[in-house]
Amino acid sequence: MSVLLIEAFYGGSHKQLMDLLQEEIEDSVLFHLPAKKWHWRARTAALYFMQSVPVNPDYRILFASSVLNLTELVALRPDLGKLKKVLYFHENQLTYPVQKCQERDFQYGYNQILSCLVADVVVFNSSYNMESFLTSIEKFMKLMPDHRPKDLEKLIRPKCQVFYFPVKFPDVSRFMPEHKLDHVEKSACTKGNEEDGAQGNWCMDMPSQEKEDRTADLIEKNHSNLGSAHSKTQSGFCTPLEERLPNPLTTEEKLDKPTSSQNTNTCPKDNNQCVTLNLCKVSGGLDHQQKALHLVWPHRWIEAVYCGCYPLCPKALVYPEIFPAEYLYSTPEQLFKRLRNFCKKPDIVRKHLYKGEMARFSWAALRGKFRSLLTTEPKERFVTDGAKSQTCSLRQNL
Repeated sequence: MSVLLIEAFYGGSHKQLMDLLQEEIEDSVLFHLPAKKWHWRARTAALYFMQSVPVNPDYRILFASSVLNLTELVALRPDLGKLKKVLYFHENQLTYPVQKCQERDFQYGYNQILSCLVADVVVFNSSYNMESFLTSIEKFMKLMPDHRPKDLEKLIRPKCQVFYFPVKFPDVSRFMPEHKLDHVEKSACTKGNEEDGAQGNWCMDMPSQEKEDRTADLIEKNHSNLGSAHSKTQSGFCTPLEERLPNPLTTEEKLDKPTSSQNTNTCPKDNNQCVTLNLCKVSGGLDHQQKALHLVWPHRWIEAVYCGCYPLCPKALVYPEIFPAEYLYSTPEQLFKRLRNFCKKPDIVRKHLYKGEMARFSWAALRGKFRSLLTTEPKERFVTDGAKSQTCSLRQNL
C-alpha cells in the first residue's frame, strides 16, 4: 500500500471523505478511530496510531485530517515522517465557534499550527476556512504570555491549497419535479476534470440497479439526518452551534390527509420523509398556494440544493463563497421578510430553478485534483537544499 489514510475522528464528513478516497484511490489503506469524545481524539490519537499502524516500506503518502496531531505522530514514528504528508482541514480550531472567548482551549489550535508546520501540503475545504485560519495565527499566538514565535503564517501559507469537499451525487431523477429535473440535468451533468480524463454524465455514471440502491440510501440517510436539528456530523472542541438552536421541525404542521381516492401517489407514506427531501409532490387535493412550505436544516447544503431545496443562508462565513447573492441574507429582519414572502407566495420557491453551480463540488470534477495530490513522489524530494533551508529558517524563528 502506497497511500496511508489516517482519520482520528471517523464519522460524518470525515468518514465520508476517507471512504471515498479509499474506494477511488488504488493502493490505499485506512486506519481510523470512532467519532466519539473529540477532545480525547485530538489529544491522544497520535499515540494510538503509533502502535496500530504497522511499519510498511511501501508507504509513500500520508493523508490525515487536522484532528490528528501530525507532529506527535511523525515524532513517534520517524518512518512516517519521511512520507509526503497531506493534512486536510474540515474546520479549524482558531475560529471554530465557542460560546465565550475564554472557553477556547489553546492546545487544539496550537496542535493544528504545529501539524501544518510539519506537513508538506495543507488542504482546506474552502477559501474561507483557509483564510480564517491563516490570518488568525498571529492573533492566536498572542495568547502566549511571552517568547512568541514569528512569521508562522508565512511558513504555512505556501503549503496551502483549497479542495472543495467532494460529493458523489446520486441519481434522484425519479423523485424530482419535472421542471427541476431538466434544470439539474443541464446544470449538473458535466464532464469530469480534464486532468483526470473522465468523461460522461457524472450524475448518471452508475448502473441502474446501483442508482436505485444509492437513491434508497439517500432517502434513508436524509430522513434520519435532515429531519433533526442536532448534527451528529459536526466536529469541534465545543458544543456545535446548531446543537444550541431550537429544532424548527418540532413545530412542523401536518398536511391535510388525502382522501381515499387520492391516496395513490408515489410519495412515501411518511410525510416527513417526503417533505424533508423536497423531492416529490405532496398530494391531497391542495393546489400549490394552499400547500405549506417546509423548512429544513440540512447540515449538508451542496446535497440539499441538488435535491431541489432552495438555500437561504447568512451573508457570512463560507456561504458567499458557495451561493449566489440572491440566496443570502444580512440580518434577521431580512430573513424574516424573505420567509414571510415565501409563505405568501410558495410558488416562488417551488418553481425556482437554482442559479448557482453544483458541478464544481462533484467527485467527477475534483477527482483529478485529489489523484494528483495523492500521487507518489520520491522520498528525496524532502531532503533537498530548499527543504533544509526552510527547516533552518523555522528553527531560527522558533
